[in-house]
Amino acid sequence: MIYSLIMAGGSGTRFWPLSRESLPKQFLPIGGQQPLLRSTAERVLPISGWEGILVVASKKHTPHIRRILPELPRQNLIVEPRPRNTAPAIGLGAATVAARDPEGVLVVLPSDHVIKPPGKFRSLIKAACVEARSGAMVTLGVVPSRPETGFGYIQTGKELGKSGGVAVFDVHGFTEKPDLPRAMGYLQSGSYYWNSGMFIFTAQAILQELAQHMPVLHRGLQRAFAGKVRERGAVLQRLFNRIEGESIDYGVMEKSSSIHMLPCDLFWSDVGSWAALPEVADLDESGSVIEGDVLNLNSQNCILHSEGRLVACVGLQDLVVVETPDAVLVSPVKEAQQVKRVVEELRRRKRKKNL
Repeated sequence: MIYSLIMAGGSGTRFWPLSRESLPKQFLPIGGQQPLLRSTAERVLPISGWEGILVVASKKHTPHIRRILPELPRQNLIVEPRPRNTAPAIGLGAATVAARDPEGVLVVLPSDHVIKPPGKFRSLIKAACVEARSGAMVTLGVVPSRPETGFGYIQTGKELGKSGGVAVFDVHGFTEKPDLPRAMGYLQSGSYYWNSGMFIFTAQAILQELAQHMPVLHRGLQRAFAGKVRERGAVLQRLFNRIEGESIDYGVMEKSSSIHMLPCDLFWSDVGSWAALPEVADLDESGSVIEGDVLNLNSQNCILHSEGRLVACVGLQDLVVVETPDAVLVSPVKEAQQVKRVVEELRRRKRKKNL
């Protein structure tokens, strides 16, 4: 069976002040009519069904998940004992699937991406699952459309063949976010793809990789799932208390020798900051995204958002203006990635009510 493991533990700090610790962006209708989490689940529903969709998140967000996904079986909401980044979260999901279905294939998806069209995406996922059943660790690389400096990249090698009619490439390595000249070189080379953060593998394959590259995590998961179900929570709590946070990229994917990549040649956006909103939302005649009670007079290429009060904007150019009941954000669009620094400073100043 194909299981879709949706990672819903992100904080969405670049979408402050709309996104908060208690209500991150994956639970918000950013760029659409329904929460991003709901759209993610519906995208893979024809593949996995509700019985095969699992969501990993922190305990404080479980009410939002229950509200947004009322059809999700109760046992399919996996609560992280503590946030420890993506590798422990995926390990916990893989151990859960392996206990239910030793032959299960796991499709790991961020909860806050926008991908279109969904039918083409599902075809790609099915092809990736065929490849994963061979034992490979599969990732999807987005075909780059510009020299993007805000994403990590995947460097590919030779074509290994085809899976479900889709080309499969060997992976030479993963790279960090590049500067502009390097990103332009990546785009021109044709062998670099954006790292989508989407992974497909059997539950057994990823657990074997964890045993090799993250043995402390693997041993802890083994201990938890080998014991009595009523004691599992306490064992996992102790495990997550003592391990360090680690991403799946650093913990496994960059170290594995069996990574394969399928090109993802469709519309994809991680909606990583306010600057990405024009990619997924409707624009008015001024090239602006306008939401809420906004009066726009001669402003161009702006993102203008009001949660309640009237926001009047006159002659603005390339600015983000976001109003919420307790905060207002004003930033050049080109600086929108730096909004996370506002959150960091608020945290440093102990301004908890604004977080």
